[in-house]
Amino acid sequence: MTDTILIIDFGSQVTQLIARRVREAGVYSEIAPYNKAEEAIARLKPKGLILSGGPASVLDSDSPLPPMAIYEAGLPMLGICYGEQAMALQLGGGVEAEHNREFGRAFVEVTKPAGLFDGVWSVGERHQVWMSHGDRVTATPPGFEVVGTSENAPFAMIADEARKFYAIQFHPEVVHTPDGARLLTRFARDIVGCAGDWTMAAFRDQAIERIRAQVGDGRVICGLSGGVDSAVAAVLIHEAIGEQLTCVFVDHGLLRQGEAEQVVDLFRDHYNIPLVHAEEADRFLDALEGVGDPEAKRKIIGGLFIDVFDAEAKKIGGADFLAQGTLYPDVIESVSAIGGPSVTIKSHHNVGGLPERMKMKLVEPLRELFKDEVRDLGRELGLPDAFVGRHPFPGPGLAIRCPGGVTRDKLAILREADAIYLDEIRKAGLYDVIWQAFAVLLPVQTVGVMGDQRTYDFVLALRAVTSTDGMTADFYHFDMDFLGRAATRIINEVRGVNRVVYDVTSKPPGTIEWE
Repeated sequence: MTDTILIIDFGSQVTQLIARRVREAGVYSEIAPYNKAEEAIARLKPKGLILSGGPASVLDSDSPLPPMAIYEAGLPMLGICYGEQAMALQLGGGVEAEHNREFGRAFVEVTKPAGLFDGVWSVGERHQVWMSHGDRVTATPPGFEVVGTSENAPFAMIADEARKFYAIQFHPEVVHTPDGARLLTRFARDIVGCAGDWTMAAFRDQAIERIRAQVGDGRVICGLSGGVDSAVAAVLIHEAIGEQLTCVFVDHGLLRQGEAEQVVDLFRDHYNIPLVHAEEADRFLDALEGVGDPEAKRKIIGGLFIDVFDAEAKKIGGADFLAQGTLYPDVIESVSAIGGPSVTIKSHHNVGGLPERMKMKLVEPLRELFKDEVRDLGRELGLPDAFVGRHPFPGPGLAIRCPGGVTRDKLAILREADAIYLDEIRKAGLYDVIWQAFAVLLPVQTVGVMGDQRTYDFVLALRAVTSTDGMTADFYHFDMDFLGRAATRIINEVRGVNRVVYDVTSKPPGTIEWE
């Protein structure tokens, strides 16, 4: 069984970064809400625990705190920020509210040697870290000692070497703590003793075994969306169960230019996987007519996908399982540790269950992976780079790139403009540098002048972001020459657009993009 680190989540926006840093060290990690920690420990049998940060105060009467059983499990533990405060409070130390808050760059000084620092930091050294706390620890629990301080946190780093319990006030998972990844690697590999042998090749073999064990002799239909996730899921499942799999590609009329042909060619000609091409554009577009609310659009599309899958399953004599390309960010964004809006982010995606009327169970072989890890798995499975490297495209497709009502005419405008934008990105050699780029047809029309005529046409927004895991993103810094070329081509070649703008919004964790 793969060595595992369990990350207990208290609602921090950057908890997923802890998981990524641990995985980058070659150690498998999973995140579980604090109130499901015991269940996760029993299921995963982890070798070590990490307690995440969080927005609450441990001193509040309703603060999220882990069960005391985690401290009695005999596992090495690292508390981060709120996690340090929870450990201190629950184990008999002291925490003070809202005193000398620290947000942003700070410096810690190592005052005593500790196992967590061996080979990374030495006594007397000062190191840059990233702080984000109001409360602070004021007394160590029995068995702990202070091993590092900062200007506003005299208990910034504490350790109980006998139990291999460590707690730090700063965030090692963010890039603003330059040595943070090394500290997390030190904890996972040396303190906990994980082998560091988690690779995509190992994941592939384990996933194939799990698929075969779950499916048995059953039949599976896999919903292909045209994106990387469902394609990788389909190839992985086909490798596991062969002809027991039938892929259903739903052409819902909301795809990008030429996308349907690409998907059909790849799977029929390259992989020879049984494929049903369900041409359902009229059905989807008729159902979306007059619907402007983005949540309603997502639910309509998600419901129709289920209807199509159900109908196609019956045509092949029934299916026992529906496979889809659920990723770890989908799971994280659909389950909140402490409540909040994340529970509705993936409303178009059937994360965790299907309508009972379908009489099928879900197969989600990628639900433990981040986006870049799925790309690595795709390469491990032999998917061509041109396909594995494609920009992410949401299941609802262009419906959420058309804020407001969706019409066939608006989709035609958007599809053509989007294709020109991506063509210019490719010509500039930027496609593989940018994580995701797309056009959005805004529900706004403006007066313009083209030649000797006045126009009253749509405003088009262009979006491009850099990211790795899809949980956070920053806008791509195009130069003005590029934007000028792209905008000029779109306005000259696409009837219906007379103004182009560029979106420079960054995406912090948990936010929704254009919908």
